[in-house]
Amino acid sequence: MIHITHKHFSELTTNECYDVLSFRENIFVVEQNCPYLDADGFDKQAFHVIVYDDTTIIAYCRILAPNVVYSEPAIGRVAVHKEYRGLSIGKELMKYAITLLYHLYGTIPIHISAQEYLRKFYTELGFTAVSEIYLEDGIPHIGMIKYE
Repeated sequence: MIHITHKHFSELTTNECYDVLSFRENIFVVEQNCPYLDADGFDKQAFHVIVYDDTTIIAYCRILAPNVVYSEPAIGRVAVHKEYRGLSIGKELMKYAITLLYHLYGTIPIHISAQEYLRKFYTELGFTAVSEIYLEDGIPHIGMIKYE
């Protein structure tokens, strides 16, 4: 059964933390063949949104408060397991994260650093490009903001 939840880092169990880091590493480092430091120091300040299929993580993102990375709150590390892509799991994950972020910080602009190939996906969720394309860890990204 697919279900979604969120926890602040301080609420994650040791196993949940390990599972989240392993999930992200499998997608961002192994699948995308992009060696980079995933454990960037921001996880301890984040809310972690996790989608499970029974007990297996199938999608994930984190929410950072305003003034942690950007002046706006941010959603990052958005990932969906390859076997679940194309099933609208990512869209549901993002809708949940946006609603949670508004609950936590009010209806204020949200910043994302999106992989450029997903620009259309994020545009459909109300995000607008606010930067030129730039390389982040060798992958084309674009800064985007959702204003309401």
